Amino acid sequence: MATLALTPAAAGRGARLAALPAGILLLVLLMVVPIPAMLLDVFFVANIMVSIAVLMVALNAEKPLDFSAFPTVLLLTTLFRLALNVASTRVVLVHGHEGGAAAGHVIEAFGTFIIGGDYVVGLLVFAILVIINMVVITKGAGRVSEVSARFTLDALPGKQMAIDADLNAGLMTPAEAKARRVEVATEADFYGAMDGSSKFVKGDAVAALLILGVNIVGGLILGVASHGLGIADAARTYIMLAVGDALVAQVPGLLLSIAAAAIVTRVSHAKDLSGQIGSQFASPRTWTPVAGILALLGILPGMPHMILLPAAALAGFVAWRLHKAPAPVAAPIEAEADAAPVDPSRIDWADVSDHMQVNLEIGYGLVPLVDERVGAPLMARITGVRRQLSKELGFIVPQVRVRDEINLAPYAYRIVVSGVCLGEDSVSPDEMLALDTGGAVGTLFGKACKDPTFGLPATWIASADADAATAQGFVVVDAGTVIATHLNHVLGQNAADLLGPDEVQGLLDGLKEKAASLIAALCPQPLTITCLTEVLRALLAENIPLKEFRRIASAITVAAQRTHDPVELVEAIRPTLGPLIIARLCGHHEPLRVMTLDGGLEAILGQAVRSDPARANTIEPDLGRRIVDALGHAAGPLIAAGKPFALVVQPTIRPAIRKLVRVALPDTPVMSFYEVPDSKAVEVVAVIGAPEQLAA
Repeated sequence: MATLALTPAAAGRGARLAALPAGILLLVLLMVVPIPAMLLDVFFVANIMVSIAVLMVALNAEKPLDFSAFPTVLLLTTLFRLALNVASTRVVLVHGHEGGAAAGHVIEAFGTFIIGGDYVVGLLVFAILVIINMVVITKGAGRVSEVSARFTLDALPGKQMAIDADLNAGLMTPAEAKARRVEVATEADFYGAMDGSSKFVKGDAVAALLILGVNIVGGLILGVASHGLGIADAARTYIMLAVGDALVAQVPGLLLSIAAAAIVTRVSHAKDLSGQIGSQFASPRTWTPVAGILALLGILPGMPHMILLPAAALAGFVAWRLHKAPAPVAAPIEAEADAAPVDPSRIDWADVSDHMQVNLEIGYGLVPLVDERVGAPLMARITGVRRQLSKELGFIVPQVRVRDEINLAPYAYRIVVSGVCLGEDSVSPDEMLALDTGGAVGTLFGKACKDPTFGLPATWIASADADAATAQGFVVVDAGTVIATHLNHVLGQNAADLLGPDEVQGLLDGLKEKAASLIAALCPQPLTITCLTEVLRALLAENIPLKEFRRIASAITVAAQRTHDPVELVEAIRPTLGPLIIARLCGHHEPLRVMTLDGGLEAILGQAVRSDPARANTIEPDLGRRIVDALGHAAGPLIAAGKPFALVVQPTIRPAIRKLVRVALPDTPVMSFYEVPDSKAVEVVAVIGAPEQLAA
């Protein structure tokens, strides 16, 4: 028979989980079940002890989040104190006529010793404590909590963008970024909870006033009507007990109000509150004027010389000791130097290897675009580019590290993917780029250039002329947007280079939660992660995103039963993915615009492919050039009008044609007839002629 054994850690966690519900039930029992006076004394002392402990934790916290459980603790302690008020009210009203000790020794002590046995004094002391608690501490802490919550929530998007910027720049690891995001979210939740928790303290003070009134009125009625006491005796007995009960509850409430105010006014620091205050007051420039002013007051006629002059001497002594104290910064610097000695002959792997897949190198003149002190506008745009590309491609685009390159011109930048430069240009950070997209009128004064992304005519103009250029029909963007757009285009065109085994494993893990059987039938058997990566990279190279990875994985699983060759797998699954390709080109009810090849030309190309399938270039170079020229001539009007189209050919020649046109028309899908569903309407916009026509 198997036996179950709990580890000490698990047993301790189970005990802690059971303690909280038990404590809540105990609070309810205190409200509804009569308890003896002796047990009431124990609970009153426990209430004072817990309040002091909460105050000590609040004062010793280095930052507010170190006591993130404070709003819940404040709620529970307030409920505990109110439950004690209900229990003590029952004891006072039922047994108050028996004497001061009938309600417990704690209430009796607060009602006699602390206020001298005079209930009028007790009422005044209690009123002063309530005023201090409600008007000063609770109101101020509530206002600070409200403002802190508002500012924290308003700053939350900026903090998230700053984390993304540091992550993109390689200043922190993904684990550190995740922990920082959790901390930022916890901070927002904490200040929001503190804003509401301040109402607990205020409500507790109001409840104390109402409970005191109930105890006084109820005690007078019961003393006179039920126990035959005179009005004076009933007032002296019940008011004394009511005031003692109110003070017993009000003192812990005041301690918790101070703790709440200390938490919400706390500024994050490496030291606790006492250390922070002590370090900021530990300056001789603070205490020297204090000593001088006190000494001046002490020698004036009529002043209490025996008090002011010793105080001035004490302040002067403190200033002298602080002036003689050594500087506190030398030791940590020396310790840090001793702990991390620098060996100039040592070379680490970090000095010779670069594991970042995507790098954006900038000249020193573009550094302000990534400066956090001015908001790092370029970093925010890069984060947006990564997020948008990740949604479009179906996998997480790798981080982009931005670094300054001393060998670049001041305003130049370079986009490097896997060590290869795929794009470079220069921008003017203090000017705006006005692009002529075809509808602009007039001329602009500035530096003429070409848009680095699409090659459109553009002009760098002064920022003050941006509104006028927009009115003339130009599209005006800043330097950060130009770089981000160029980066977006380069990464989109080279998405296949961004996908590796780690990203493919992430796709598999994400789909495994919803289709575990499908993943089990795909990888690692019959396909390895390497083979699957090659197939997916081939799809990306032909502008087929991986957003519908479940459909793609399902098609690959079926095709893998016949072949494991990546090239053959791609051709085998493309008919299944045809509707996905077409959906990017036209709407559901819109016909698909296609170009086709003449039947004679397809026959010649098909014969060339079948004669030597393993040949890298099966199409004769001069014929291939003529085909590409004819395609470009036919596609020109469609591209200018912004009408997407596809080149549809025979399945046997599709790979060869795609290889032929991918340089001249990289965004043109090359599809086979099998990839177009029979139900899809087709509009033939051009037919590329026979070989003799091409030759002519």
